Amino acid sequence: MPAADLRAIAAHADEGDTTLEAALEELRLHYDTDGHGVELVEVAGGWQILTRPEYTEAIERAQLAARPQRLSAAALETLAIIAYRQPIGRAEIEEIRGVGAGAILKSLHERGLIDIVGRGEGLGRPLLYGTTSSFLEQFALRHLEELPRADELAIALRTPRHATPTSVTAAPTSNGDSPPRAD
Repeated sequence: MPAADLRAIAAHADEGDTTLEAALEELRLHYDTDGHGVELVEVAGGWQILTRPEYTEAIERAQLAARPQRLSAAALETLAIIAYRQPIGRAEIEEIRGVGAGAILKSLHERGLIDIVGRGEGLGRPLLYGTTSSFLEQFALRHLEELPRADELAIALRTPRHATPTSVTAAPTSNGDSPPRAD
């Protein structure tokens, strides 16, 4: 907040600059002596409450960790398959998607969105994947039953019906025949 704004506020309260300066100094001392992670700093003719330099790195790391990274379309598609068909193996996912899923499964596992929930009965006892509580948290779901049902998805993903163009009758050619139709 600029100092001029603070002075304007103080003027309306019938208090002078000395009272404002004293209040700012008291606030600065409070942040300095009580072990706060912020400090009151005079910057560009005003005052700002800033993170103490010794905490900057830790806060930046925490912000990066707390901010979920965006998922690619392929990752979202794979995650949806797992969410709706779990427990499901890699071969089934690849059959549905039509492409390899190894790298995407690894990425989703590293992000904590899926986990290995068991082994299949088939040849080689393949790993089976399922979603985690982190998946539910990231997508704001209390439980898997809150996922949209297949019939709801079909309605949401349906292309809108447009009015079909009216057929136009072509005029006869100069010899009296109708032109050929392009069907």
